[in-house]
Amino acid sequence: PPPPPHCRRNPAQAYNPSPFQRGSKARRRGARQGDRSMQEKPFNPFIAAIWRRLAETMLVEPSRMAITPQQVVDNLQTMFGNIRGQTPFNTGLSVFAAWVVLGGPVWHFAPRSFRVWRVQRRLRNSRVDLFQDMARIRGIVYAGYYGHWEPAAGPNPDQQAEEDANRNNPVLSAIGYTLPHHRSRAGTPDDPAIAEYTGNDLPASAFVHPDAIPDTVEVVVIGSGAGGAVAAANLAAQGYEVLVVEAGPYLPSSQITTHEKWMSSSLFKDGAIQTTRDRDIIVFQGRTVGGSTVINNGICLRLAAEDETHPDANDVLATWKGLGAEISAKALSDAYKRVEDVLGVHEIDRRLGRNNGTRLLKGWDAYKAASADPMDQRAVSGWFRKNWGSKCEPNACISCGYCNTGCPFGRKRAMPESFLGLAVKAKRPARILAEAEVAEIGWGARDGDGRRVATSVKVVLPDYRGKTIRVTKGVVVAAGTIASSNILSASGIRGTGRDISLNIACPVPALMPEDVIAWDEDQMATFIDRGDFLIESHFQPPMSMASLVPGWFEDHFTRMHHYNRLASAGVLFPADRRGHIKGGKLDLKLKEADLAVLRRALALLSKTHFAGGAEEVYPALLKGETLHKAMTHAEIDAYFESAIAEPDDVVLSSSHPHGGNAINADPAKGVVDLDQRVHGTANVLVCDASVMPSCIRVNAQLTTMAMADRVTYARRVFG
Repeated sequence: PPPPPHCRRNPAQAYNPSPFQRGSKARRRGARQGDRSMQEKPFNPFIAAIWRRLAETMLVEPSRMAITPQQVVDNLQTMFGNIRGQTPFNTGLSVFAAWVVLGGPVWHFAPRSFRVWRVQRRLRNSRVDLFQDMARIRGIVYAGYYGHWEPAAGPNPDQQAEEDANRNNPVLSAIGYTLPHHRSRAGTPDDPAIAEYTGNDLPASAFVHPDAIPDTVEVVVIGSGAGGAVAAANLAAQGYEVLVVEAGPYLPSSQITTHEKWMSSSLFKDGAIQTTRDRDIIVFQGRTVGGSTVINNGICLRLAAEDETHPDANDVLATWKGLGAEISAKALSDAYKRVEDVLGVHEIDRRLGRNNGTRLLKGWDAYKAASADPMDQRAVSGWFRKNWGSKCEPNACISCGYCNTGCPFGRKRAMPESFLGLAVKAKRPARILAEAEVAEIGWGARDGDGRRVATSVKVVLPDYRGKTIRVTKGVVVAAGTIASSNILSASGIRGTGRDISLNIACPVPALMPEDVIAWDEDQMATFIDRGDFLIESHFQPPMSMASLVPGWFEDHFTRMHHYNRLASAGVLFPADRRGHIKGGKLDLKLKEADLAVLRRALALLSKTHFAGGAEEVYPALLKGETLHKAMTHAEIDAYFESAIAEPDDVVLSSSHPHGGNAINADPAKGVVDLDQRVHGTANVLVCDASVMPSCIRVNAQLTTMAMADRVTYARRVFG
């Protein structure tokens, strides 16, 4: 969506959407407000009837539900109606396939008890990979229920009005959840009142009208996320004419809300249900101006730092050197410092993790005191450093708990609020073309050294119109590991999309004996670096949490109704150079060594929860079993050894794909050279996480920014 009307100061420069986009905006507004006459319904009546039966089966008896099964279906129609591409169609096919596997009409018209039994037998307890993949539909059904949102009155309600309309939201009320505007806040500097901050929103003049795309520019930056935004800011500061091309829309803080299903379908690629080819791992990626920095928790970790990194952890820079990608530690450190200064990175205030974050550290201290394992004793724990800003600033974090679906109060320094803001305010302002995908880079005659020279970039608009933009200086590719690999491959660059790494996450909620109220704080506050894996506190708003809480039927319903008593954390373990791009998608297979680390990590986190007073622990396994506090450590270890035989047995996700276009001094071993210039080209740089030669084991955001800064700061990278 474009910036709001009050930002359109200059009609000649303002973002006035094309007729296609105006229709898209109207449909989106209709979906957001619940006006079904204005929104698209991606599921036909037959598929919608299957969704309804699944809702009646996956939750509890309809009489106990806070909304009707039909309302669950309506919510799914709204959510998927706002997702572009083939995702709605493919999801409909998956639902139909699951219906056939369950028994088709026989299952559909049977009593609920039979339907539940058949789901348990053919999905929940199946060892068939295809059926296990189908079982993940349960998470979508739960999202349709716990993502319920009541429409606000009026043609264009603000966030306060939307939340007021949901003050008595039946689903949220049933689990004891309070929306941010209705929370009791002291209004002191230590506990800021809930209020929106729009001072860092991008101006309308920064955006290029899709009917006024320039024929020629000096530099095109493909992607506006962590790497692209930093590169754009640095190049604009040097006086280059920069056009940033972004596949997703721009949502200023005034258009980001606490309406989860609206934000998930608006800001994430494939509506936050993108997976690897075999559907074993969910891959979260932003599809918006600012990229994944808009939908993450702002964690800013260096590759290694005192009091942050386990002393026995893999030395990433040494690994890169051994692979042929020697990077100067000082140059990277200098780049980290420059980026951190712009973002205001510092350790977060304790108030932001006073409930769930503090609880994880207390449980860890209790567990560690009784452990004889040297890796435990040498582990490092503490509070995350983030780009939230300090509590004395006007945009200080108010701990609303919605970081992962965009900051609805304008408090986070994501790329639109930081480096893109610098780029569009430079002496020669950069411009942004939103909602345009890059198909390929075009080439001209080779230079005197025989290198290929990029001379154009072809973009495709949402209405499928194409436009070729002539480039006179160079191209920066920063669309993320998957998209950058696909763009470079489509442009004739060989060897792309190989040796892709992931930091893979797996959640473990726990039931505490008393209320935790984990949702009234920063979603991710504290960490434990165990060397071979990390543990991070995290908690989500209701819809997202429902997809993370394991369990089926009554068990899941009961666990969600204990929402206020849940504490939660997750493990993060490296999958080093396991994947590649195949058919445009990430194909990644875990090995037994990866699963062994996962078992150890989940066992240790479960023990930590119990050491912190948990009564029950719910590891994110497909079957949704419960661990009890009476279990011994040996029993917990044995449980995970038997419960996880393959990736399909557990719910896995990743927000940090990196690699695919690795740095290497040898063109035969990498796509880009040590300065991140594509081998054999004169003027194409890659400035995103895809240049990383191996898994970096921690959140990739800060390192992606620093790597981009390292090769674009104060140097004329293009002639």
